[in-house]
Amino acid sequence: MSDIREIEQLKYRYVRFLDTKQWDEFATCFSDAATADYAGLSFTSPGDLVDYMRTNLPAEIITMHHLHHPEITIDGDEATGRWYLYDKVFAPAFEFALEGAAFYEDRYVRTPRGWRIAHTGYQRTWELTTSLKDQPSAKLVGPGGPSTHA
Repeated sequence: MSDIREIEQLKYRYVRFLDTKQWDEFATCFSDAATADYAGLSFTSPGDLVDYMRTNLPAEIITMHHLHHPEITIDGDEATGRWYLYDKVFAPAFEFALEGAAFYEDRYVRTPRGWRIAHTGYQRTWELTTSLKDQPSAKLVGPGGPSTHA
C-alpha cells in the first residue's frame, strides 16, 4: 500500500473511532508525542486529548465527521495533510445541535507501528449551532435511544 493510502486509512480510522467512541483504538492513531489544536482547544499530549474526548463525548452525544479532498505530501518519514471536514454534533440532553465545516491541517510521522498522527487540528470555516427546542418535530435516534423535543 502506498504511503498516501496508508495515511488516508489512518485519518479515516481516526474519525471512525471518534464517532463510535472507541477510545482505546482512537489512541492508537497518534504518535507518542502528538499534539492537537481544534480551533483553540489545544492538547499537548495524546493522553490528554483522548481523556478529554472520552470525558466530553460520551455515547449520548452523537457525532458525525466526514472527511473529503485529502491533500497529502510525503517527505521521507514525515508527511503533511489537509482535509476538508464536515461535521455534526447532537447533544439531546442539552437540546443542542452543531453543524460545521473546517480544514484539518495534520502532520504525520512514520513509526515502527506505521504512520501515526503527530499533530492534528483545524480552523472552522463556518459553524451553526441550534437548539433542538427550535425544532419541535425533531426526533433523534442514536446510541442514547430516541429523543423527541416538543
